[in-house]
Amino acid sequence: MTMKPREMVKLLKANGFKEKSQRGSHLKMYNPQTQVSIPIPIHAKELGNGLEQSVLKRAGLK
Repeated sequence: MTMKPREMVKLLKANGFKEKSQRGSHLKMYNPQTQVSIPIPIHAKELGNGLEQSVLKRAGLK
């Protein structure tokens, strides 16, 4: 179930995350309720399986 970075951003936004900042090719997503900050690389390719699972775990979605 690999997804593109913009799909991951959309999923995180639907679960309470907001865009905090962007520097270069990385977008920082922040959840004010849980105070979790997660960087997402923004590029055209799909996210790797390991990175995708790590982001979902840190976000509390897995």
